[in-house]
Parts: sequence; C-alpha cells; structure tokens
Amino acid sequence: MVAEDDEKQAELVRRYLEREGHSVTVVRDGRAALEQVRHKEPDLLVLDVMMPRADGLDVVRVLRGEARELPVLMLTARSTEDDLLLGLDLGADDYMTKPYSPRELMARVRTLLRRSRRTAAPAPEPESSVLSVGALCVDPDRHEVTVEGTAVECTPGEFRLLQTLAAEPDRVFTRQQLLEELHGFDRFISNRTVDVHVMNLRKKIEPAPRRPVRLLTVFGVGYKLTDPEKGAGRGPA
Repeated sequence: MVAEDDEKQAELVRRYLEREGHSVTVVRDGRAALEQVRHKEPDLLVLDVMMPRADGLDVVRVLRGEARELPVLMLTARSTEDDLLLGLDLGADDYMTKPYSPRELMARVRTLLRRSRRTAAPAPEPESSVLSVGALCVDPDRHEVTVEGTAVECTPGEFRLLQTLAAEPDRVFTRQQLLEELHGFDRFISNRTVDVHVMNLRKKIEPAPRRPVRLLTVFGVGYKLTDPEKGAGRGPA
C-alpha cells in the first residue's frame, strides 16, 4: 500500500512496485491509509509523512497502538535527525528523505519484505526458539517479549534489537553492529537510532530505567544484555 498525497510521487512509486510484481493500492490521506490497512491487511506500507486528515506519524502511532506489525517505510521532505528519530521511535521500520532514488526505494522495500517474511515463517524445528536471559524472554515465533512473566509491548525495531542481544547474552555489540541488524548497511541512518531504541527498551524492561541491570552500556564500545541474577552488577545508564 502506498499512502502519498502527491499524485506524481504516488504514481512513480506505484509503477516501480508493480514492475517488481507487487499488487499496489494507493491512498491520498492518512485516514484512508488507516481504513485500508484494516480492510486489506497489506504486506507493507509506503507512507508519506505530510498528508491531509492525518499525517504519517499519526498513522504509525495508531497502527502500532493497534499492535499491527506490518512493515512501514516512511517518506518525507523533512531531513532533520530529530524527525527521523521520531518516526523510528513511533514504530516505523525505515525512513527515506525526498528526493530519493526509486531504485534505492525498491531495494529497501525488498529488504523489509524479506525480513517480514522471515519473522512470519513457521519454525522448521519443533523445539522452542524462545531466547531467555534471566527473567527476560524473547519469543521470535510469537513476536513476544516478557519480563518476569509480564508481556512487554515493543515496536518492530525494539524487538529486533532485543532479539539480537538476547541471542548472545553478555556479548558486547557496537552501535554499528546493532544498526546493521536494524537497517542494514544504510549510511543515512544515525547511530543515535540505536540509543533511542535502547532508552525506550529500558523504560519497558528495567525496574529502574536510569539504573539498568539488564540492558547495559559498555562505555566506548556499545551495549549488552545480561542476567542481573548472575551477579553482573548494575551497569551505567
């Protein structure tokens, strides 16, 4: 689905998507985007930020509030880092600024669709794939996170970051390594993206977010996920 009020931009994106074999629905405003997502349940949403009736940020906020996990690629003429981080913080999966290369847009669409299909695919083996780090559990198959048995709501970006860390407890990941897990080798995405996700995750999984005991900073290197019951001690904020 393409939500874009600029007719020429929408037509350009539609043609490129259809050329790659996709069936495309185009809507012109934010409310129509919400209605059509609920009705058609698309595999991916290409979403302009500046639209009438409801802007793209509001659309993402509502969709994630409804626990809809479809990939969202945001398009905008805004180019400041704060705007980019706000979109990602609300739950967008990727972000491109105008003017953009249609070929790069298609490459990002392919990446998001591959990632989404891997997440949705059933596990080939019968054994559990739940990743446990102390009382924190990440279930990739069900796309669920729990802490001491209590469910934690995560955006797609937060989930991927937590899944990466939980797969190798106590390993220190650099910001660049985590960034590549989130967005691939994208030179336009800032390392601050990782910091925003970490800050938001700490609010959800830590008993005291300013004194984290699970998601720790290793100064000058990056982040790691650890089990506080193993005596790792309190990490710096």
